Amino acid sequence: MDATTITLNNGLPMPLLGLGVWQVNSDAEAERVVRMAIDAGYRSIDTAKIYGNERGVGNAIRACGVPRDQLFITTKVWNDDIRRGTVSEAFTESLGRLRLDYVDLYLVHWAIPGKITSTWRAMETLQRSGRTKSIGVSNHLRPHLDELVPAAEIVPAVNQIELHPYLQSRALVDHCRDQKIQIEAWSPLMKGRDLLTDPLLVQIARAHARTVAQVVLRWEVQSRIVTIPKSVHRERIIENAAIFDFTLTDAQMAQIDALDKNTRIGADPLHVAF
Repeated sequence: MDATTITLNNGLPMPLLGLGVWQVNSDAEAERVVRMAIDAGYRSIDTAKIYGNERGVGNAIRACGVPRDQLFITTKVWNDDIRRGTVSEAFTESLGRLRLDYVDLYLVHWAIPGKITSTWRAMETLQRSGRTKSIGVSNHLRPHLDELVPAAEIVPAVNQIELHPYLQSRALVDHCRDQKIQIEAWSPLMKGRDLLTDPLLVQIARAHARTVAQVVLRWEVQSRIVTIPKSVHRERIIENAAIFDFTLTDAQMAQIDALDKNTRIGADPLHVAF
């Protein structure tokens, strides 16, 4: 394992930094942005059925010139398919839109009450088929994991959650680490918001001659948390990747740890109404 990857509980490497394409609202835009990111050195791309851009992501993957086995591609099963019990069919449709033989990680997008264990059984079948190398969950809190893990034959490789300095969910992170489940942060920059003007983060960024975004992303990867910032701008995509050539001090890491406010900007995973 090098400084830019993490090893999952099944032994497979996953890049610590990836590109998220949530709210990249067309296939053409997704293809452009993903090509730009891969050209900038990104090797992990995170999409989902509900994002509506799997075709564009797949087009970029096939056209980028990087061998498929050097890329890490994630997609997710949406809630409607979970409720209908059509996880396998949804996965096949996602592979068809991506025009790939396999994905590296397939995630349960949200925990749907009454469907947690049956959904996970379907996910395990998909991994055994070889069409996804790893399976995991997204937006699963401790109660969801307490239902899923005891019934699982394959422990989730990843739990992708909203995580940033203002929402650190330390108890959940610690529990996942105890279970050998890798934490992955979505919305790592909190969509900009107040985070990027936080006085402490501005001070630390100045000390390193970096941007606040770079400091936040560095805090995450230095904490061994996978992070998938989203941008459609080339300069931001390049900037977000320039986080492996500096190190935050232990004191700076502790200062950022102390910023936790339990401030969630996304939906509450315990109350999924969509």
